[in-house]
Amino acid sequence: MNLGVADDDGVRVVTLNRPDVLNAFDTPLYLAVADALTEAAERDDISVAVITGAGRAFSAGQDLAEMATLRAAADAGSTDGESDGAGHGFPAFLDAVMAFPKPLLAAVNGIGIGVGLTLLPHCDLVLISDTARLRGPFVPLGVVPEAASSVTLPAVMGGQRAAHLLYTGSWIDAEEAVGCGLAWRSCTPERLLDETLAVAREIAAMPLESLVATKRLVQAGQDDALRAARAREDAEFARLTGAAANREALAAFLGREGA
Repeated sequence: MNLGVADDDGVRVVTLNRPDVLNAFDTPLYLAVADALTEAAERDDISVAVITGAGRAFSAGQDLAEMATLRAAADAGSTDGESDGAGHGFPAFLDAVMAFPKPLLAAVNGIGIGVGLTLLPHCDLVLISDTARLRGPFVPLGVVPEAASSVTLPAVMGGQRAAHLLYTGSWIDAEEAVGCGLAWRSCTPERLLDETLAVAREIAAMPLESLVATKRLVQAGQDDALRAARAREDAEFARLTGAAANREALAAFLGREGA
């Protein structure tokens, strides 16, 4: 199974379970997470969801093998109109994350690259292992940020920190992630999930209707801006992946990462 789902004490734990590829997202994993969140949203006995990863990574982002396959299909004109790097899986996943009406927590147990980073501003609370690192390698791939991160990262981190992270694709560690607001708290790898679940259960004990209403109020001012950012990012992604120079940069990056 590429995804683990466990429910207890009003908390659903969603575990990315592709440790052999550092929990990289392929289309089936995107869709499985979307389904798990959609179902949790509809159940009255689940008040909080937690996303974490199996093994030593939170998520290495988009599955590079699938990305290369989709790029080749696009070159051959056989993508059925799909232009984004993850086919139809990524939009469905992000829709489910953004629409999730209950508190959403992340337990970042290891490296978070690409969507392993850009997911975090969509979570209500992020706890991170003190050995974890985060990276958004979009410019090195010759593309642009995803998941409305062109808006969320500057809003969370501040403009200059976000600019450096996005323009260079550099790593940030857990201490910096907490310091700039990408994460709420860091803890040892051994304590990470226990501490996250303790917070999740504390929240789950609160009145569900009040939790949902409060999250709706918190998000109300952001929704339109995030949807607009996604549309701009998708358009730029499609344009840049069609440019020869950027396609060469992507191919070189895929070659380095696969080496």
